[in-house]
This record gives sequence, structure tokens and C-alpha cells, in this order.
Amino acid sequence: MTAVALLFIQYPLLTVSAQGKMELTVQEVAARMAPGWNLGNTLEAGDNAYNFTNRGGLAAETSWQDTKTTQDIIDYVKSQGFRSIRIPCAWVMGHISDKQTNTIDKQWMARVKEIVDYCINADLYVVINQHWDGGWLENNIDKTGDTKNNNMKILKDCWTQIADVFKDYDERLLFAGLNEPNSEDNPKATTIQNLIDYEQAFIDVVRASGGNNSKRVLIVQGPSTDPEKTCKHFADKIPTDPENRLMVEVHYYAPWQWWGMEKDESWGKVFYYWGKDNHVSGSQHNATHSEEDFVEEVLEKMKKNFVDKGYPVYIGEFGANWRKMPAGESQEKHDASIKWHYQVVVQKAMEKGMIPVIWDTNYRGAPSMTVINRKDLSVYNPSMMDGIKAGVKAASTGISSITLDKFSSNTIFDLHGRKMDNAQLQNGVYIQNGRKWIKKD
Repeated sequence: MTAVALLFIQYPLLTVSAQGKMELTVQEVAARMAPGWNLGNTLEAGDNAYNFTNRGGLAAETSWQDTKTTQDIIDYVKSQGFRSIRIPCAWVMGHISDKQTNTIDKQWMARVKEIVDYCINADLYVVINQHWDGGWLENNIDKTGDTKNNNMKILKDCWTQIADVFKDYDERLLFAGLNEPNSEDNPKATTIQNLIDYEQAFIDVVRASGGNNSKRVLIVQGPSTDPEKTCKHFADKIPTDPENRLMVEVHYYAPWQWWGMEKDESWGKVFYYWGKDNHVSGSQHNATHSEEDFVEEVLEKMKKNFVDKGYPVYIGEFGANWRKMPAGESQEKHDASIKWHYQVVVQKAMEKGMIPVIWDTNYRGAPSMTVINRKDLSVYNPSMMDGIKAGVKAASTGISSITLDKFSSNTIFDLHGRKMDNAQLQNGVYIQNGRKWIKKD
């Protein structure tokens, strides 16, 4: 006979912080951030020929996509159920007013701040980073000597300025030191140590900058933000933080034939169909590896190496290109594959205490990873959006009862223990006064 046990969870007192407060643990911050959305191809856009110049200007925001960011866009993103926004940022690539001092252009800094404020106004969590940024650092992680010393100074100069501007923001703002720090397929010890040195410098600069930065949650990146490399080379070598308020970032794009490959090659075919129930009989474009079991395997490794050791995992980017199917292939099955992929990654990540953050480019065409049409505030790709919502819903099941303490009987929580207000409620299961109830339109 199988014993069936009810799961009772005693949640700690969860408070909504006032502006300027830093009251939540890193785990409590993480629990409020999933799912997340990327303001992609926007503040990280530009031309690497402009590195260490001020030639990018404010126009860079619409150089890779055509819509200037507004409060309405951020509010619409929230209305779709996203709880955090990642803002990839360029600084060196076209926004340096003085190369000798690495001074960030004041107008650009003000624009980044304005968009961060849109997110805070919407009561969303928000992450800003040092993105690819023309490759000045990401493509030179393995360099030593004068190159490393010079790049270390640039990194410190940039983060000193960023940290000072945002030092009074509360715990809803997080900093990510880098983006995808490139490393070899088999990283050398010096490459890994250089990466740790850069990230340690980022942590030290922010912690010493005053205000709320002494306790701000900071995000460090594994080698190439690749989950396998991060588990292999980073699990026991994470930079140190006196506050123990670090998250570890990886990105999830897998397999290449599914998410990004554009045409058949001599060595393999593009995967149009992903997921065991979405294969098309007779097609040469069914995925042959890296499907549901692979997602489970990869994310479980991250959980054991980081989440279980007190480091929430931030999946800062994930996605797959939606395509228009050629003649003879099934658009219906491809759309179902896209939906299922997004659902599986979101569900598995959230079940394991991770924060999945969808990459979104605002390119309205195919192939693309665009979820939201910022131009007219609509869902551009229903398959992606439906998959995200289904993943969130699936991750929020299986709790039989919850004991709450020190809360008003009117307080509403989702099944991750996040305090909700009426504006955040979508169809799904919620807890109020110690009991579950279902919202259904």
C-alpha cells in the first residue's frame, strides 16, 4: 500500500517592502520574480564600432527594434502575468562621454533609470546588467596581463557609476555583473579564475557603494552562462559575498537545431517539432535529442549544485524561434511544439526554485522569439504565451494545504507563497485564510 501524505507548508512572514527597504532574503526575492521577461534588442542595441565613444546616443534604443519603451508597455507586460523584467544594457558601446575616465553619458544613464522606474512603478522586480556591450569584456575573459588590468578598471568604473545612481532603490532592483562571459568549450583554469576575478570586482564595487547596495541581490554568471559548464567549473568556485545575497545566472537555449538553426546542413536537419507527442510521422525534422528528459536533467543539475546550496538560479534568457512552416510540413504541430517547449522549461524551472526569463526581441516576423508586440500592446505569439502561462499553472499545483501565520484573512497568495493583489490575479489556484480557491472567468 502506498502512503499518501498531505503537504503542510509554514510560510514565513512575507512583507511588501516600502521604497528604500531591503527586508527580503535572496530566496524570498527569487520567489517573487518568476516568470520574467526580457526587454530584448533595446537598451543593449547598437554598433560595436562605437565602443568607448558617445556615438550611440538615445537613438540606440530603437536601432534593433522599432518601439520606444513606455510605461504602457511595461504595464502590459505585467498584465500578461510576468513578475520581473530583465533589461539588458549597453554602456561602453556608444554611451561613453569620456574614454579616459570611462564616464557614462548622463542622458543615457537617465534613460536607463527612466525605464527602471517604469518597472518599479508597476511593482515589478527588475534586473539591469553589463550586457554584451560590443564584446569589450565578454570576448576577452581569457586575456591576462595589461588587457585584464585595463578591462578590470573599465568594469569597476562602469559599475561604480551605475551603483551610485541606483543605490537608494529597494530590493526590487537587482544588478547582474555580466551577460554571457565567453569561455572555451573546455575552459582553462586561468579563464575561470579571470571570470571569478571580474565578478568579485563587481560584487566588491557594489557592496562598497553605499545606500541599499550593501544588501542588494547581485547576480553572477557561469562560464558562457552555459548550464553544463557552470555546474562543472563554477559550482565550487563562486565569488564570495559577505552578505550571502547572490544568484547564479545561466541561459537555456537547447538544442541548436531546435531553437536557432535556420537551414538544413550536411551534418543535420533543423528541428521543427519538439516534444515526444509533437513529432510528425515521416518528417525529417523531428527532434532526435534534448527534449523533455534533457530539460529535466539539466535543470536538476543546476538545482543540486546551486539552489540546494542557497544560490537561487536565474535563467536570464531562454526561448526558441517560431517559424513559418514550408510546404509539406505541419504548422499546427510546430505551433504545438513551441507551446510545449515554453511550458516545459517554465514549469520545470519554477518547480525547482528557478526564475525563467523569456527572451523577446519585438521582431514581428519569422523566425522570431517575439512574445509581445510592443507596437500595439498585444500578444504576438499565442503559442509562446499560452505555453508560458500553462507552465506557471502546472508549476503551481500539488500543495494540499498551507498553514499561514500573522496574515490578515484577506491576504491572498499564489501557490509559490507570493502575496498577490487583485490586479495580479489571473485564472488559477490561490490561497486565502488557509484555504485554496480557484479563480475562473
